Formats: sequence, C-alpha cells, structure tokens
Amino acid sequence: MLSILIPTYNYNAYPLISKLEKQAFEAGIKYEIICIDDGSHSSFNLENKKINQLKYSKFFSLNTNAGLSNNRNELAKVSNYDYLLFIDSDSSIIDESFIIKYVEYIGQTDVIYGGRIHPKTVNSKRKLRWKYGVYREDRTFTQRNKHPYKCILFNNTLLKREVFNKIGFEESITQYGHEDTIFSYNLYKIKASIKHIDNPVLHGDVDLNTVYLNKTKKGLENLNFIYKNDLIDPDFVTFLKLFKKIKLFKLNYGLALINRLFYSILEYNLTSNNPSIYVFDLFRLSYFCDINLKK
Repeated sequence: MLSILIPTYNYNAYPLISKLEKQAFEAGIKYEIICIDDGSHSSFNLENKKINQLKYSKFFSLNTNAGLSNNRNELAKVSNYDYLLFIDSDSSIIDESFIIKYVEYIGQTDVIYGGRIHPKTVNSKRKLRWKYGVYREDRTFTQRNKHPYKCILFNNTLLKREVFNKIGFEESITQYGHEDTIFSYNLYKIKASIKHIDNPVLHGDVDLNTVYLNKTKKGLENLNFIYKNDLIDPDFVTFLKLFKKIKLFKLNYGLALINRLFYSILEYNLTSNNPSIYVFDLFRLSYFCDINLKK
C-alpha cells in the first residue's frame, strides 16, 4: 500500500523513522520505509544504519552527492507500493494519528499535502529561516486549498505512484532549491487532483542564519537556471511574475546595482540576531536581478 520515502543528507533520520514505523505498524497497513543518504559520508550514518534493524525499514547511502531531486527519484525507483509518502528527514511527527490521517484519504485524490509548521520560538541565530517559514510558508489547509498547486512542498506529501512516474523530479537540478516548484508546475500541467489536509510535520532542524542565506543564494541560482531554460511558466511562480514586471520597466538594473553596492550591509542584517523579513525580500530580488544579468 504505502512507501514512506525519506531523503537525507548529513542528518540522523533514525528517530523520525522509528516513530513512523510504529505508527504504520499500528495502522495495520502494508508499508515500507526507505531512507537514502545523498552521499554525505556523514558520521550520522552510523545511527542511520540502525534503521535496517527495524522490521520494514531500510537505509543506504549513495556513493556520490546526486542532489535532492535525484535522491527522491531514486527513492521512488527502489520502492514497491502504489502510494508514495515523501517526508524530509529533519521533520518531526507531532500527531500520533499522522499515518492514519493519510490512510483515510488514500484513493480519493492524486496528491495529498499535509503541511508544515515551525516551532514557536528558536534562538536568534536561526531567526532568518524561522521568520521566512512562519510568515511566508506556513499556511493552514484552508489557505493552501485556495491555491492548491502553488502551496505544495515535498517535505510531507503523499501521491500516487502513477502520477509520480508521469513527472519525476527534474534531474538537471542538482543544487538546493526549487525542486518542488518544478514538480508542482508539472502537476498543474497534467491537471492532477490535489487535496490539502491538516496533517503537518514540524520543521525540526531550522537552519542557522548563515546557512540559510547560502541556501537561499543557491536556490536563486537554481531559479535563474529554471527561468533561462524555460523549464517553467514564469507566471506560475509569484517571484518570477514580479521579476518579469521589474524587468519590463528596466528596474532590474537598479536592483542589481543595489546588490553590488549594498550586499555586505544586507548580509549583515540577515545574519544578525534580528534579521528583517523585508530586508530578506530586497536581498532575494536584488541578488536574482544581479545573477540574471550575469548568467
């Protein structure tokens, strides 16, 4: 029935998988849990190997880093059941009925997204990722159902294997960022049916400000690659739709100049103990305008 698929990189996924195994067993369903480390060669893999001691779970590591898209494709390839539940390894299960809630919806729609929430507080060195998550990403299932295709993240998503096989994750994307955006766009193109439900995971490992800023830059570089290679309709992505308007009025040159002149000031704010979400918005736009002119 259900293949639970956990991509990981340099992270201890054993606590998450232990909890999922317990819930799936108690649900009385046929299931498997597969976790693949994306070539991190991390010391955490000593703990992850304990996953193989669980009854219906297995763990292995790729020899080289293939990227999140390719890791997810590999997970689907080696799995056996008709429904695939993707969960990020840094997620925490906060509901004892988490698996049961998904099982209740199986067969009713092509794709089900349970959502994600962030902790109520984090230390100041993690505020940037936390603020972006709380104020820009976390949505109730009612809010998400208003824009079903644009509100899917594959940190907690169940879908039919036959739907996944029609799309798969874009293999040319090997860096962090926007793997989900392309997949969601392809779901939109094939008119897959989507249901958003109230079954969130907790984002347990919130990135340090410096780490998230670097990830953001990689994600924007990915988005620039996606944009320039026509892998997506820009109007599908709110950020690219705004960029098109900026470019139409030649404002992208001014924003690119802001990035070049004030990068260190923006970076200082975003890596401080009190980063501004509005400064982050300016940083993302100015950085994207700059790299779009260069690459």
